[in-house]
Amino acid sequence: MFPHIIHHGARDGVTGSCHELQVSDQDSLLIDCGLFQGAEVSPEGAGAAQLAIEFPVDRVRALVVTHVHIDHVGRIPYLLAAGFKGPIYCSEPSALLLPLVLEDAMRVGVTHNKQLIDRYITYIRKQLRPLPYGHWQPLETQGDTPLAIRLQRAGHILGSAWVECRTGEGDDSTSVIFSGDLGSRDTPLLVDPDQPAGCDILVLESTYGDRLHENREGRIHTLKGMLERALGNQGTAIIPAFSIGRTQELLYEIEEIIHREAQKPTPSGGLDWQSLNIILDSPLAARFTEVYRQLKPYWDAEAKQKLDAGRHPLAFEQLTTVDSHREHLKLVEYLARTRQPAVVLAAGGMCAGGRVVNYLKAMLGDRRHDVLFVGYQARGTPGRYIQEYGPRGGYVYLDGEKIEIHAAVFTLSGYSAHADQQGLVEFVDGMATKPREVRLVHGDEQARRELGGKLQKYGLRVSGVPQ
Repeated sequence: MFPHIIHHGARDGVTGSCHELQVSDQDSLLIDCGLFQGAEVSPEGAGAAQLAIEFPVDRVRALVVTHVHIDHVGRIPYLLAAGFKGPIYCSEPSALLLPLVLEDAMRVGVTHNKQLIDRYITYIRKQLRPLPYGHWQPLETQGDTPLAIRLQRAGHILGSAWVECRTGEGDDSTSVIFSGDLGSRDTPLLVDPDQPAGCDILVLESTYGDRLHENREGRIHTLKGMLERALGNQGTAIIPAFSIGRTQELLYEIEEIIHREAQKPTPSGGLDWQSLNIILDSPLAARFTEVYRQLKPYWDAEAKQKLDAGRHPLAFEQLTTVDSHREHLKLVEYLARTRQPAVVLAAGGMCAGGRVVNYLKAMLGDRRHDVLFVGYQARGTPGRYIQEYGPRGGYVYLDGEKIEIHAAVFTLSGYSAHADQQGLVEFVDGMATKPREVRLVHGDEQARRELGGKLQKYGLRVSGVPQ
């Protein structure tokens, strides 16, 4: 009967990550507690507009945060409101980043009362229990079944982790791994994901279980082509930005492209790369970028070498950040009216809100401009509609307004923070002791079906595969 896993989110879709590992009648552990996005809902019926926790929390002894993306942590305020008072375990970098994410989530979705938000964040900080990677942490339980956890690098964003849970003792012990979101190898700034030796049960994400990403040089080449389009068309390349992870990786790669061009006697195409403005129009992303700079000890060897050479991959000369809303509105009007080439990373990764919406409303109808998606677009979000219908010359509704799409629309899956099908298969196949069960979560039907078929060819028992 135990351990028993209950999926409160991301079971049939990608967002709303929330998984409960029940080890006895009295004790369980919660892995993530995230927001649903777009049309996705929980098994209990909670969706983007219904946020209350609809499962009992009295047996939940602790919460483990795999990483700080909103679809993994955004419902923590509602978990506390439901009565959870236990510790929140996460990696040491995540402990610095999580309060920023939750402060923003509170401001956007709960209240603008600064005193209330400050009290809440103070409470969160007291509950945080940062763990170093590779450290076994025993958890307090009320029953007789011992439980311990260990975090290992997941390579998804800075501070991300997969979680190994050990329940029971000796021959009666069971090892359960929750992958969280796994990243690709050779991701900018990040150390590669750690490889598990094995486990009994693996709960595995499958977001890109049906596709392969471009390699790093390929995606840099594609990104460079996008920048050249902006320069050549004297237009704006709009990148809907997820505040943490991909934004910092993109800045890192853009700095690399500009640096390479500066070393050439004649830049590519004779274009004036020094005239290309790189604009970060997201106060939250700017704050995360600053914390990323503070977390340089966690950067990979390549990034550290750039620092040693005197380069500043997250604070280079052509990078401008936009803070105030007034400054943002003036910039949108200026870029839409003039022929000043620019790359704008604007808040609102799925285009359902944030500053990117103003750019899209002003520029989607103009062929000079481009939209570049670098992250997953959930079903039912404006980003998914633009991604699907933009290349066909379709339209999208933004703030209730029908906007024709004449701008070019591109998707760079190679910059996804998620591992592709090959990376997910290798994560499992690299285990010396194969799991007796692999549960697929965090994926649309096609992604789970295709990844499940691949894993079954290795003789693995796979659940969560649609028929």
